[in-house]
Amino acid sequence: MLHLALATNILTAIGAAPHFERPNFPILSRWYPPGVQIALVPFGERALRHFIYLERPEGMALDDAAGFAAARHAQPLTAAGAGLVAVPEQWQTVGHLYRGIEAGLASLCARYGEDAVFIGPARAQAVTDIFEWPELLAVTDLASARQAIETIVEQGEGARGDWIKSHFGTFVGILEDLLAEQAADPAFTPARPVEPAFVRLPPDVQAGTVIEDPATAQVADLANGLYEVTLQVLSRYYIHHGETAAELNTLARTAKHLMNWVMRDLGPVLTALPVGPSHPGQTAGPTFDIARPAIFLLPHQDAAWKIINERLDALQRACASLSQQAGLSALAPLTEKLQSMSQDIAAHASKTASRRQRQHAVPDRREP
Repeated sequence: MLHLALATNILTAIGAAPHFERPNFPILSRWYPPGVQIALVPFGERALRHFIYLERPEGMALDDAAGFAAARHAQPLTAAGAGLVAVPEQWQTVGHLYRGIEAGLASLCARYGEDAVFIGPARAQAVTDIFEWPELLAVTDLASARQAIETIVEQGEGARGDWIKSHFGTFVGILEDLLAEQAADPAFTPARPVEPAFVRLPPDVQAGTVIEDPATAQVADLANGLYEVTLQVLSRYYIHHGETAAELNTLARTAKHLMNWVMRDLGPVLTALPVGPSHPGQTAGPTFDIARPAIFLLPHQDAAWKIINERLDALQRACASLSQQAGLSALAPLTEKLQSMSQDIAAHASKTASRRQRQHAVPDRREP
């Protein structure tokens, strides 16, 4: 989440919008280089080796996990010089990608000057203390952009030549522990027998497991709804336009609590539920569906707060109904948390609407 915030600050600094769009999993899109594929798999050796491959430092030769062979992408038949619109750039690692972004920003600054590149409003930078990240800095110039990129790269793949404490090093350590545990006890299984299971196949997914059990489908639908509203809240927070400091804190706190208090607790419930009779012994893993890629960006302040409040209300009611079903009583505490968040959003929504009405009130100019 820190890296998401820093990357969004870079986008904001150059006048761009927050970016939460992506294809649905599994991602085999041409927007990614041929060697980069992403899919949801159960925790275990294969998942860890896939993460290790994605987080590997620049210059380190590693193979991806089994089943993630590089996709074959058609190459363009024609090539020309610099065009007028952006095109995807080839990159090999996350560090390579961000070094390319850094080089691009430096090139633009050399060509146009920093004042012409970093044109986004400084007030829209995400530096709130509610996320408790001392590394979260405002990006206002090339130096701060470079510092943000350095944080992302060093925490992800490690400082040049030193990756022990990075994400890459963490995954390596977890894999070593897992292999040692399995060597001592070959029967040890670190995860439930889950597989990503859709309520319905998204339009951009050709094939996949579809949930047959009605109760499981309802819980999976709830999980997707929570994921959607979380991205809507995050998008509105990162738009950072028109809200008071208290309202921005409410958005940040709501996003944080949706992830930490609701989605995290819903995961164990969903992954214990059966996919259905066609998949005996398999339980349902969340798929984090992207139903409508651009739905997360809510640009109009009053409408955004009303939509977020409506979604939280609908999810709270669905959660309450599900918690009455046999075996789903663990959802009851989540209902109370969603209700509290909805009330918090509703209180600010009414204040925002009232403030907007006062700002746009037309004075009565009639003669007495």
